[in-house]
Amino acid sequence: MGDLRSQPLLRAVLGGLLAGLAPGVAGPLSMLPALALLWSLVERPRDAALWGLFGVLLSHRWLLGLHPLTWMGLPAWLSLPVAVAIWLSCGVAAALLLLLWSLLARLCRRRDGTWRFGAVLLLALVWGAAELLLEGSPLFWIGVGGSVLPLDRPLAGLGRWLGSGGLATLQLLWGWGLWQLWRRRGRRCAWWLISLLLAHAMGALSLSPPPALAALRLGAWQPAIPTREKFSPERQRRFQSALSSALQQAQSLKVEALVAPEGTLPFRWQADEDPLPVPLISGGFRWVRGQQRSSVLLARPDRAGVEPLVDKHRLVPLGEWLPPLPAGLTRGLSAVGGLQPGDASRFVNVWPSPFAVAICYEISDGRALAKATAQGAEWLLTIANLDPYPQLLQRQFLALAQLRAIETGRDVLSVANTGPTALVSADGTVQRLLEPQTDAVAAAELQRRQQLTGYSRLVWAWSSR
Repeated sequence: MGDLRSQPLLRAVLGGLLAGLAPGVAGPLSMLPALALLWSLVERPRDAALWGLFGVLLSHRWLLGLHPLTWMGLPAWLSLPVAVAIWLSCGVAAALLLLLWSLLARLCRRRDGTWRFGAVLLLALVWGAAELLLEGSPLFWIGVGGSVLPLDRPLAGLGRWLGSGGLATLQLLWGWGLWQLWRRRGRRCAWWLISLLLAHAMGALSLSPPPALAALRLGAWQPAIPTREKFSPERQRRFQSALSSALQQAQSLKVEALVAPEGTLPFRWQADEDPLPVPLISGGFRWVRGQQRSSVLLARPDRAGVEPLVDKHRLVPLGEWLPPLPAGLTRGLSAVGGLQPGDASRFVNVWPSPFAVAICYEISDGRALAKATAQGAEWLLTIANLDPYPQLLQRQFLALAQLRAIETGRDVLSVANTGPTALVSADGTVQRLLEPQTDAVAAAELQRRQQLTGYSRLVWAWSSR
């Protein structure tokens, strides 16, 4: 096979596969070698694109869990091709981005083919900035910055100052350094190791959480309802009794409110019990001027009906948001018939205390949550429905929740239909409240905090310009 350094195609495939293993699994242990291989291909746009293709196809392989889609009205013969097409489209999008980045790299090199460190730094900064911009778009889930967790919490501590974009930039620089060491057969590796150790030491020191104001005890309901069965007549009949049971369990746990996951309450839901045993904070659906929205709703014992707190802003393409296509072409693409986005702000300034909300996919938008924290959010809530996807997506989701906790210095309560239901402390430590796929109610005691992190201040200063 020869020396790996002389095999660009092999390096592209191997690097992409290593990168794909990083999010939620191997972290920097596989990402840094993957980035070193990418730097070795930086002047080969097609090979760099191949790196991106394989990286995203492997890291996003959970998308194949969409199949079968027959419950959404799609013919059985078309279900697998549609799931594969969605999966491949994500890989192709990543390949195009890597192609553009490689073309930019060609413009940055010297005429003699060598590299200034300033050019390397510029390319790393462009990558980090691109991840920050993309995380607010509907076409991004997890990148190099988010791949640090759950494996390397000390390094992720730097996210308290730099955010996910800064973590991505640092890893790009270390990847370049690792490639230089490889080229030189390991000579002059001291500076590389020292920078790595210093970053980990600084990150570990930064993990100290802001001081807590008071504790908040909340219940978390994980109903574990398979999405493919959720809208069946039998499940609809059983829903109200299941919710009533969860509310009674929450009352026995002496919590201030019960939190239920994304999409739990149907449109125009009314409680059977009057009054409710405890307040209910739940995902659900509502209509606003003829537009359907996925929302977080609050039902209180002393008030009739439900109060909308925040609407989902960042919608999943096709799964939630549908383009204006003829009705026959949208069949089988969305279980909810197409949603409209709400306001971009994630800040909720109501009972029980000011907090910020990320509904499912929105957990990848760190800037929005940092901005909400700067507006006064004292804790973060994320609700989701990750069924029917496999456990890999839950691990990636929880890794992003850890990163958001570290960036903002806030405790994060995650409540999901089939998991992960967990409490993430402001220092990124995770307390699993319930096992995946388990129908149960658990209590979580989180801490309310007000002191801002450097990253939240930076995001607020930038957004206020």
